[in-house]
Amino acid sequence: MANIMANNITPVMSKNLLKNASMASIASEQKRSITSKMMGGQFLKAEIVRKKGKNLLSDPLFNKGLGFPRSERDRLGIRGLLPSQILAVGGQEDNIMAEYRQGWATRAAEEPDDEIIKSGVNPDNIRKWKVLQSVQDRNETLFYRLLMDNFTEMAPIIYTPTVGWACSHFSHLYRRSRGMYFCRYDRNEMASMVYNWDSDEVDAVVVTDGSRVLGLGDLGLGGLGISIGKLDLYVAAGGFHPRRVLPVVIDVGTNNPKLRADPRYLGDREDRLEGDEYYELIDEFMAAIKLRWPRALIQFEDFQSKHAVHLLARYKKEYLMFNDDIQGTAATVLAGLYGAMKVRGLEPADLKDQTIMVAGAGSAGSGVLLTIRNAINRRHGLSKEEASKRFYIVDHNGLISKSRSNLAEMEEQFYDLSSFAVDDPAMEGMSLIDTIRKVKPNILIGLSACGGLFNEDVLKAMNENEAPPIIFPLSNPTSRSECTADQAQAATGGRAIFASGSPFPDVEINGKMVASSQCNNRYIFPGLALGAALGQTGVVTNAMINRAAEALVELIDEKDLARRATFPENVEIREIGAHLAAKVFEQAVQENLKIGNKVMLEAYNHGGLEELKAYIYSKMWYPNYRPLVHLPPGKGE
Repeated sequence: MANIMANNITPVMSKNLLKNASMASIASEQKRSITSKMMGGQFLKAEIVRKKGKNLLSDPLFNKGLGFPRSERDRLGIRGLLPSQILAVGGQEDNIMAEYRQGWATRAAEEPDDEIIKSGVNPDNIRKWKVLQSVQDRNETLFYRLLMDNFTEMAPIIYTPTVGWACSHFSHLYRRSRGMYFCRYDRNEMASMVYNWDSDEVDAVVVTDGSRVLGLGDLGLGGLGISIGKLDLYVAAGGFHPRRVLPVVIDVGTNNPKLRADPRYLGDREDRLEGDEYYELIDEFMAAIKLRWPRALIQFEDFQSKHAVHLLARYKKEYLMFNDDIQGTAATVLAGLYGAMKVRGLEPADLKDQTIMVAGAGSAGSGVLLTIRNAINRRHGLSKEEASKRFYIVDHNGLISKSRSNLAEMEEQFYDLSSFAVDDPAMEGMSLIDTIRKVKPNILIGLSACGGLFNEDVLKAMNENEAPPIIFPLSNPTSRSECTADQAQAATGGRAIFASGSPFPDVEINGKMVASSQCNNRYIFPGLALGAALGQTGVVTNAMINRAAEALVELIDEKDLARRATFPENVEIREIGAHLAAKVFEQAVQENLKIGNKVMLEAYNHGGLEELKAYIYSKMWYPNYRPLVHLPPGKGE
């Protein structure tokens, strides 16, 4: 039949058939090119998109930012890659127009009462932060090359103190997905959500619940900024691969009235989860991470005091994890004190003979004092009871003794505080300056978050000893620092050995510059994490943390000592990371921990620290452009 019809078709008929077929094809193509059809203001036809996950969020045509409804987030594999709140196109437009009309640096300059700005963060630093963020968004290799080559200058921009401002303004600054977000509505879904992250290998996770960010309190979802800044230093200082690190925020709500009242806040506005609900959510997160990336190290960051200690105790024996606020900060302070001993011409073991005055009895103080006491006890020979008696702790009610009526209640925030409390009930409530005059401490540590607490009288009282006083005002941000470097040197006649939590300029004394060291945990955590994660040590022990502190002091040279620097100033940041990683791994081996990286263990057993360091350097990622197209040898471009 077909052949008969074909034989009966005339040339004119054939031409008309071809023309009609062509027109039908064009009409069909035009129909397919219509991306959507509306009726009564509603879309009746869906956009066709063949991308999912981060690939979708990186496509400028299909990306909706925070405008994806929850149904699309689940089906397109982007749940957890965006904050839980939805922001329609109008709200996104408002954010962009606000910045279009006035840049963030200008707006920051018009907010003189902002705590971060009052702390000394120059609005121009915010401009620099924005520049670096734009580079990171489009070219991470270039970003990390800039950071490595200009680490001393840029670290305060991408980390403390400028990152505190970024965290406090996170919802207004949000432009692009980075990291992962989990919240209370993700219960029973986290094990599947982690597969939305497109990397099958993750070496390090930094997680926060945003409840106590850099001494600024509850910043809710904005805490993700500190996770991002922390991992930037993991890459720059520790050599972690940027594709194998994961910043995370667990949004459990906020109790911050300012955030709740902000219509642009992107986090959960409900009260923070507490009790079993809170811990069950964190349990699920930890299990999901271990399921997806069983070898990943997990660092806890900026959790509020009442949870930080319990979470550390809950997970430290089952996961490769540590809490930087309790353990990392404490190790940095211990390293600073060892450095101060070295400046005075003493050995680290001489720390056991010092009398230490501490202002502040919160969780930060707990971690610091427990770590110092642990070192004095286990490394330097004093019993736990003898070591505890080297400390005197004051809070807003004065010196803490065993007769303090609410001592048991205070131990919810400060573990084992009663063992540090003074025996003599007559000393209960004694003021800071009266305690200094009575016990004559060699070391004064500030962890009170009370700006100006170390006034001239307090500093002069510290100067009455024969040895130069060691003054460590460690509270952040700058507005909460117990004193400045200038104040410490002026009150002590230029004798103080000084290190602070916030950055201060060096001080000129008799024509010579004296170091104002910064006791910043960026010295410790990249190397500590590298040694544990690369070595696959299974757990992070207290002895490994103490060893990291001792290793840091080994890098202080004569030039540092001449300037009274308590931390190494003349060593490349990668050298610090590799040295600490090697010593941390060595400690793990000496503790007979089960080592997962057999190649690393063999390098150490065969060639000691030298071969171990060579192996560590060989595993570091370097920000160099790599060839993406294969060319045979001898072939040019």
